[in-house]
Amino acid sequence: MDINYFTISVILLLLLALVIWLILRNRKDEKDFEQDNIDPSPIDRNDPDKE
Repeated sequence: MDINYFTISVILLLLLALVIWLILRNRKDEKDFEQDNIDPSPIDRNDPDKE
């Protein structure tokens, strides 16, 4: 059985990039959520980044 190391390395690299992207996005969303809880304003701000 011949193992294609190039294909395995590309798949692992893509999975690693996906995990890093999800972690960074989660931290940004968590920071926005905490800021909204700390400073609630009566006026709804339209923030297109949150949608």
